[in-house]
Amino acid sequence: MSDPVHRPDPDTPHRPDTGHAGPVPDPGTGSGTGPACGPGTQVCHLYRLRPGAEAEYERRHAELWPEMAALLDEAGMYDYHIYRHGLLLICVLRTRWGFDHARRVTGASSVQARWSASLAHLFAEIADADGEPLWAYPVFHHPGRPPAG
Repeated sequence: MSDPVHRPDPDTPHRPDTGHAGPVPDPGTGSGTGPACGPGTQVCHLYRLRPGAEAEYERRHAELWPEMAALLDEAGMYDYHIYRHGLLLICVLRTRWGFDHARRVTGASSVQARWSASLAHLFAEIADADGEPLWAYPVFHHPGRPPAG
């Protein structure tokens, strides 16, 4: 998100981790690695479900394990949303201490390993050829004005 003082030129590509001009890896091609996002920066990545897995995926997340929710908190993940359009899942979140920290905490967790293994059969695609998440990067942002109140 842009801060209210600095508004980047919308015609110049900006790195999602810094807001400064520079090369932006194309998440659709696997060029570069994911965003090195610091605290509070919104990140977005995609998953693709196998046909027929939609109902089970939604049911499993409606019944999120308490220990999984606690792990997300421990890793500093917040404002975490998962949207679904057909088989496409769009995951949007922020982290308290940066995405790399959150990834280290969850990656070292037996809870995360069990959760991922329990869902693995539902996914058609979760990462690129290098094992990186399927990153999506911001193309447009309109901060607007929140309602008065």
